[in-house]
Amino acid sequence: MDFELKTLDLAGAAAEKCDALIVVVPEGAKLGKDPLSSLLAHALKAGDFEPKAGKLLQSYRTAGIAAPRLVLAGAGEGAATEVRSAVLAAANAVKAGPVKRVLVCLAAPVRDDAVRACVLAAADASYVYTTTKPKAEGRRIQRLVVGVSDAAAARSAFAEAVAAVRGIETAKEWGNRPPNHATPTHLGQAAKALAKGAIKCQVLGPAEVARLGMGAFMAVAQGSHEALRFIVLRYDGAPKTQAPTVLVGKGITFDTGGISIKPAGEMDEMKFDMCGAASVLGVFRALAELKPSVNVVGLIPSCENMPDGRAVKPGDVVTSMSGQTIEILNTDAEGRLILCDALTYAERFKPAAVIDIATLTGACVIALGGVRSGMFSPDDALAGALQAAGDQAQDLCWRMPLDAEYAEGLKTHFADVANVAGRAGGAITAAKFLQRFSQAYPWAHLDIAGTAWKSGGAKGATGRPVGLLLRYLAAQSVAAPAAKPVRSTRRKSA
Repeated sequence: MDFELKTLDLAGAAAEKCDALIVVVPEGAKLGKDPLSSLLAHALKAGDFEPKAGKLLQSYRTAGIAAPRLVLAGAGEGAATEVRSAVLAAANAVKAGPVKRVLVCLAAPVRDDAVRACVLAAADASYVYTTTKPKAEGRRIQRLVVGVSDAAAARSAFAEAVAAVRGIETAKEWGNRPPNHATPTHLGQAAKALAKGAIKCQVLGPAEVARLGMGAFMAVAQGSHEALRFIVLRYDGAPKTQAPTVLVGKGITFDTGGISIKPAGEMDEMKFDMCGAASVLGVFRALAELKPSVNVVGLIPSCENMPDGRAVKPGDVVTSMSGQTIEILNTDAEGRLILCDALTYAERFKPAAVIDIATLTGACVIALGGVRSGMFSPDDALAGALQAAGDQAQDLCWRMPLDAEYAEGLKTHFADVANVAGRAGGAITAAKFLQRFSQAYPWAHLDIAGTAWKSGGAKGATGRPVGLLLRYLAAQSVAAPAAKPVRSTRRKSA
């Protein structure tokens, strides 16, 4: 899908040649004397159209309008969420027809977040997965033109939005692929394909991981015939003196639960258990497009969790890369086992911050549903920056507690720590487990189990939280000092 930004008022939009014209109309939009303004004024006066978010009025072959298809889309007060609703509804209304070039005209000056919302909504509505469907028709909308009152003022937000689309659709692609088309080896190949220009890639196999002493990661992988991969991506967009942000993505390409096997119902959706890894790939695809002045490292521990005769058993004790021993009470709590070794590996980069992204717990789905990702951090500054980035990107998260008392359930007589602590507060105790391995740097954990994919008739990966992460990194690009920042205040924890 191609994108273009233009300075256009309603008169200019009416004259623009395209297959479909979508006019996003907030309340109080100023109208002129052109055909489009006249039509809009009459529709408002007659009550045939209301500028409420998501309200549509469609017409065909309208006099004075160059586009054969016209959709007026209400956008309420013009907030980003309302612009998103308007564009989603309108794009869904036109995408089924013979429409390749779409113009979305924002009928009033808007903020940067509304411009981003417009681009992301149009891309989301028109996205089609086809990789393992050779006879399926692909995306019909091939070009999106966004018309705003001042293209120069909106160019930065537009560029970020286009980069975010590239990244989100990369994450969707890998999340949606069946597990036999998205093995750890395939993820390593996908990472290597990104290694151009400022992006470098290294893919480690079982022998290298063994030499690193990643006993927790290897324990999860040992029950599968698919070889594990540990992927290291680097984006160097700033001077070497600037400490990098490290993104750690959970890459369980299929999760049976291991010996603690999952129920058969909806187990196919466990192909989405690598959406944290997919989001890291997506962010690096977006970085290649946006080229911000930041340094970023991506770490992806990737393997399958299978119930083979060699699989790890409940009660086994393994030694992590940090030297801490772990009693594995539940083999279906495997994500934290592969992440903990990656978090230890991250120390070598002397990072400004480390953010891990994982479809980690069903408990987070119960707590927050599919609206917000769970965000855990003992660092107030990092937590605030991620919360703000999610709000701006409409890729929402919610800060969850990390009180020391939640770690009590992880105590065991047979190792330094157990990998589970019972059902109560399961998302928090999982985060407390990871916190033990992230004491050397500012750290945050994003539990995306409820937001990484949708079930039912809309089944498929969402590409979240690529938008949140890219917005966070873009903000760091503006604010980053030349040297490693002083660590901000951290809450006391166990």
